[in-house]
Amino acid sequence: MGRRQKSTRNPTPGRTGLHPVHRLRITAARTRFPLHLDSMNPLLFAPLLAAPDAVPSDGVWPLQPRPRIARAYTPPPKPWLPGHRGLDLFGSPGQQVLAPTEGTVTYAGPLAGRGVVVLTHGDLRTTYEPVIPSVEPGARVRRAQPIGRLSAAASHCAPTPCLHWGLRRDAAYLDPQVLLKALPVRLLPTVPALTAGGSVPGPAASAPPPPPSTAPAPAAGSHGTAAPTAIVTLSALATLGAVVLIRNH
Repeated sequence: MGRRQKSTRNPTPGRTGLHPVHRLRITAARTRFPLHLDSMNPLLFAPLLAAPDAVPSDGVWPLQPRPRIARAYTPPPKPWLPGHRGLDLFGSPGQQVLAPTEGTVTYAGPLAGRGVVVLTHGDLRTTYEPVIPSVEPGARVRRAQPIGRLSAAASHCAPTPCLHWGLRRDAAYLDPQVLLKALPVRLLPTVPALTAGGSVPGPAASAPPPPPSTAPAPAAGSHGTAAPTAIVTLSALATLGAVVLIRNH
């Protein structure tokens, strides 16, 4: 009766002689300038992830109206092999040559026996020959602004006059047509169109029904039921034999 009942509660660390338990408290490291990635503007990283300057695709043909192509752009399989690194366009002597997109005149004058105009568009460079220049080096040109007139001398398509139009990015030649405005893409429907009543049209009524299958049906009992029947028969005979032996004993 005089005994004190022991407490069933867990002893408090540090008060009953037990070594205190130090709880590890893991907290995020504090910095003077904390970074909150979830609140950062993704546009800040755009300059780091941006691809090389895109090719402008809102240009115009250097000859108007749209000319016929005398010879298409045919890149060589290897840089040192022959190919056609540009586009030849049929034209008329004296026809105006236009800048396909805005840029700066890098060169305008004779080169290798023909008149040449070179325009710079960012990291791109376009060439036009044979041309009688009407612009000066260093001049800024607008889209569709005349830069000269087509010359009949030293034509790539002699005796027919034509304009050779080239496009380069550094040492790599490109197809000049990438500067032109992209054509609209028309998507074709992937499901049948709805009829006036709002239902999907079915097959034509005059379409003949599919021919009936001529494959012979498997004989009953040949493979499907022969094995189960034999098993049942053997089981019945074994049971009958066991009953006879029990009665004899």
